[in-house]
This record gives sequence, structure tokens and C-alpha cells, in this order.
Amino acid sequence: MSGTPELAWFKSSYSSDQGDNCVEVALAWRKSTHSTDQGDSCIEVAATPTTIHIRDSKDRARPHLALAPAAWAPFVVHAADAV
Repeated sequence: MSGTPELAWFKSSYSSDQGDNCVEVALAWRKSTHSTDQGDSCIEVAATPTTIHIRDSKDRARPHLALAPAAWAPFVVHAADAV
């Protein structure tokens, strides 16, 4: 991984649309170390203490997968077996 990680900002779920003060939170997305700068397919991961977020690097606007940290290792094993 090189450079500054991309941050994806979003408002707290406690915010309303009334312009009230709220906290914004950011996810720092990291690209797989197995990917190159040649535009190959890969996933990006952002970790928080309670959730591992996974998204497609080719279509960042689409919804992403969210796993509990305990599910991360089985997910990686399953993904490696599927290749």
C-alpha cells in the first residue's frame, strides 16, 4: 500500500436532516497488497473495532459487505479456496 489512504466520510446515524450538529466518521480504505497499479480487480478493506468493511475497488459507490471481526478469518479462508 502506498500514499495516503482514502477516507470515506459519513454522518452519524444520530444526525437528522435539520442541520443540527453531528459527528462525521471516516473509514480508511486499504487496497490489497496483492493488487497492482495496472487496474486489476481487487478488494479494499476498512476496519473498525466492531466491523470489517469490504468493497469492490472497481465500483466504490456500490454497497459494501460488513463483517464482524470474528467472521473475517473464515471469510478470507473461503475466498482463498474459491480462487
